[in-house]
Amino acid sequence: MHGVALKYFAEVAATGSLSAASERLFVAVSAISRQIAKLEAEVGTPLFQRMSRGMVLSEAGELLLAHARRTLLEAEAVLQGIADLRGAPGGTIRVVATDGPAHHFLPELMSAFRGRHPHARFSLHVCSQAEAVRRVAEGQADLSVSFNTEHSQGTVARHAISAPIYAVMCRAHPLARHLCVSPGQLLPYPLATADSASSTRKLLERCWRLEGLRFEPVFVSNLSAALMSFVRNSDRVMLGAYLPAVSALRRGGLVARPIDHPEMSTRRLQVHTMEGRLLPGMVEEFLGHIAASLEGIAEDGPSYGAPRARPKPRARLPAAPRKTRALA
Repeated sequence: MHGVALKYFAEVAATGSLSAASERLFVAVSAISRQIAKLEAEVGTPLFQRMSRGMVLSEAGELLLAHARRTLLEAEAVLQGIADLRGAPGGTIRVVATDGPAHHFLPELMSAFRGRHPHARFSLHVCSQAEAVRRVAEGQADLSVSFNTEHSQGTVARHAISAPIYAVMCRAHPLARHLCVSPGQLLPYPLATADSASSTRKLLERCWRLEGLRFEPVFVSNLSAALMSFVRNSDRVMLGAYLPAVSALRRGGLVARPIDHPEMSTRRLQVHTMEGRLLPGMVEEFLGHIAASLEGIAEDGPSYGAPRARPKPRARLPAAPRKTRALA
């Protein structure tokens, strides 16, 4: 299939009409219509249903669209690879993420990655989990980093780690001396957390309900920085992902304690890419950089600011008997 035809087809699918695709591509409507007709003749079936308010993909069109997106992206990757051979600057790595990973984690990783690859360029768009995976599935982004609880059609999870919710508080908080805290222990304190649309909030409400408790936060925000500022130097507690709090914990002043509830193990932080797509080498390398950093955080997470248990004294072994020389 011709690349131009696939490009025009994908644009019509995205915009829903020939005229809208024409405006975005700066190509005549008649030229786009001819290419769509050629594709339909080649596959032997209509790719769109012509409606009064636009064009909607047929079942065959849905199948072709996934192939078209992968083909166009891989063609771009090949052209970029050729440009790399000439010493031209690398392409932009397009990342979408929810607020938690985007707060400090991803910008710091991007900065470190550019230390090894000075020509690397990045774009970072913050959005909801559903929009993040949709952008990856539609080829608008190379990878997404978000908290997922369900399978997302058109994408594949390339890396995942457990992402339980933590209670973040100031070091002087009465609960800071515990290694973990339960929903019942948190009940007397003012709580701050994400808004009702987030996976964090839904999981917390389910945990509290299973414990027979009512979840009533006093401060709600979709911005993790606002949540952490709200609890600093007070008896308030932020309930959220550990990831956005990492930098604040390293700077001091706050500590994180895992919430002791079996439901906490159900949430995962995942890195998604388009299903079936061959990623450009630079994107693949950055994905590995993300995965290695996430594994490091997963290993160290509970130890930041946590009270250290005293090591148990080792049992002393009986001393070996001394050897004596036999007398002649």
